[in-house]
Amino acid sequence: MGRRYRRKKPPEGEFSAVIESLSQDGRGVTHIDGKTVFIDGALPSEKITFTYTGTSRKHDDGRVAQVLSASADRVEPRCSSFDRCGGCSLQHLSPGKQIEFKQQSMLDGLERIGKVSPKNVLEPLRADIWGYRRKARLGVRYVRKKERVLVGFREKRNSFITDIETCPVLYPAVGEHLTQLGELIKSLEARAAIPQIEVSVTDRAVVLVFRHLDPLCESDKDKLLVFGKQFKFDLYLQSGGPETVVPLGDVTLPLQYEHPQFDITVNFSPLDFTQVNDQINQKMVAKAIEFLQLDATDTVLDLFCGLGNFTLPIARQAKQVVGVEADTSMLERAHHNAESNGISNTKYYAANLMGELEHEPWLQQQWDKILLDPPRSGAKEVIDHFHKLKAKIIVYISCHPGTLARDAGELVHTHGYELIHAGVMDMFPHTAHVESIAVFAKC
Repeated sequence: MGRRYRRKKPPEGEFSAVIESLSQDGRGVTHIDGKTVFIDGALPSEKITFTYTGTSRKHDDGRVAQVLSASADRVEPRCSSFDRCGGCSLQHLSPGKQIEFKQQSMLDGLERIGKVSPKNVLEPLRADIWGYRRKARLGVRYVRKKERVLVGFREKRNSFITDIETCPVLYPAVGEHLTQLGELIKSLEARAAIPQIEVSVTDRAVVLVFRHLDPLCESDKDKLLVFGKQFKFDLYLQSGGPETVVPLGDVTLPLQYEHPQFDITVNFSPLDFTQVNDQINQKMVAKAIEFLQLDATDTVLDLFCGLGNFTLPIARQAKQVVGVEADTSMLERAHHNAESNGISNTKYYAANLMGELEHEPWLQQQWDKILLDPPRSGAKEVIDHFHKLKAKIIVYISCHPGTLARDAGELVHTHGYELIHAGVMDMFPHTAHVESIAVFAKC
């Protein structure tokens, strides 16, 4: 049996370093005595001092203590809690350089992992970089010793809730009132039994879903209702799984967002997956449809279709669209969304796209075009079947450059496609999250 590694106590004091590069999660990278050290708050080419925050066999972790020689790309973070809060990792890097970093991360991954390069590197899709976040899960913690309730994102690399008063990346109606949310929860009898708040913002409503581990008394519900009316929030309660979400008082129904360019309205439930950045989502869907080069005779397969974010706009221009998704409740809402938009040329199938797919009916026919928008784990399992589908164009929406690169390599080297376009979309400004779009055409 091998010897178990004992985690050492990090060295104490401040140490000097020159930062060599930026890691994929937005930390500065240096080497001390041949060992890699990832340092929060550091940028390439900077001379710094840092303190160790952790050590392991393969690498160590640290945090900037002083910047002795700053990068020309360094800017002052807007958030005073940026050095602690895990909601952002790149506020200290200029917005233009953030985009360059993400684009290069995508291109490096394509070349290193997939052994492919796009014929054309797209201009990044951009939008507002502050107050953009319409979807979020906020942690809540009652600190008994301080008689305070903290509401916000978790701290960098630990499970504690960051002590913040406002958040500049959250939609302002929520981000500017975190202190008031904390004071509200502190006033409740169930203050210690509320672990999180789900935020969902539409053009017509700001929705807060309060998760509660114990039943709420009537006085607590009354306080929540008064707060919701004061700040114009629609409130929901969640006592267990997603099926337990219920409205508290009068709420704006249905929750919905729009694709005005395609005359589409998408209805959704408070906990459904929707894109956090509405402006980028509008541009992303329009760009995907442009690259699909749709005409009235096309049959299109939309994989990981969710509520129909792409399915419904595509249906306006194609002969038939089939959406495939594992979540049956979201598929049901996708079906209702088609009906409410007067769309009759869509069909939906429930399937685990990471599982056994050989006998799925939608794999027994050929398709003119394919769109896929998988989770971070990518789409390897379903791509293994693409040789049967004979699609002329594939548009791949990615939220992880590593799995995009792996899948792109399969499409090019195994299935005979050419990578025509690739570029990033600034879905999550000030974070290291890389959202991208890639377009493949049959050679």
